[in-house]
Amino acid sequence: MKGNRTGGFATRRNRRSIRLKGYDYSHAGAYFITICTQNRACLFGEVMDGQMRLNEAGRMVWA
Repeated sequence: MKGNRTGGFATRRNRRSIRLKGYDYSHAGAYFITICTQNRACLFGEVMDGQMRLNEAGRMVWA
């Protein structure tokens, strides 16, 4: 699409926001993020007995 400024995500405009209305996300704070990987690859470690066991890459991200 010529002139598309959405980076190829034309349907992005149709997604509802999960952000809290009126909350200023520019402030420091703890934020939960979800990272999805291709084919659900375990790039940052694995879950064992209900606990996340970080590998080297996971420890780098955690730091």
